[in-house]
Amino acid sequence: MAQPLIITLDGPAGAGKSTTARKVAERLGYQHVDSGAMYRVVTLAAIQNLVPYTNEALGQLAGKIRIRFEPSFGGQRVLLDTVDVTEQIRSAQVTANVSEVSSFHNVRNAMVQLQREYGLNGGVVMDGRDIGSVVFPFAQIKMFLSADLEVRAQRRAAELAAGGNSVETSEMIEALDKRDKYDSEREESPLIKPEGSIEIDTTNLTIDEQVEAILEIVRKYQQTYDMITAFGDI
Repeated sequence: MAQPLIITLDGPAGAGKSTTARKVAERLGYQHVDSGAMYRVVTLAAIQNLVPYTNEALGQLAGKIRIRFEPSFGGQRVLLDTVDVTEQIRSAQVTANVSEVSSFHNVRNAMVQLQREYGLNGGVVMDGRDIGSVVFPFAQIKMFLSADLEVRAQRRAAELAAGGNSVETSEMIEALDKRDKYDSEREESPLIKPEGSIEIDTTNLTIDEQVEAILEIVRKYQQTYDMITAFGDI
């Protein structure tokens, strides 16, 4: 595409953000940035280094570590400094602590700055809970993915089962409901539907259908942009 875009995907856990964002990025030849993975890296580093959960201590840690994404077969690897932590950041201990760690002001400031650096020149698809509202409020294309709670719980339970961790759907429903409430009511960068975003209910959509819906929006945006540019040259 002639114009490198910033595309944001926000929404609650289990709505399909990360997988869809990755596939959209692949189709467009863009970089995919999973902002949730970044907060998980900070959480893992805090656990490994016994960092106290205070705004100052976690903020210093978040500003000191290096977080990188590297493409790999079937996805991407997440690096903490030079160490591949792709699997470690999905551990139960990190999952249990990431909401609290990501709620601290200094942590979010450090991550938002890094996320904006990733999108500085466009050509990025970034997913999370505050990307279209806080990180890139002026992104050209902003999406909000939603889905029924039970469906999201089933998806998450299936993901865990694929990784060898069995969990009852009922337990996952309770966990996601609690996470939704926490994310929506937190003081720092709460989960909201960003102004100007387009909502897609993914309850009855496959990942491929989600990807195609977003790519169609991208195509229409680009056609409109090209038309406006052409008229401007006349």
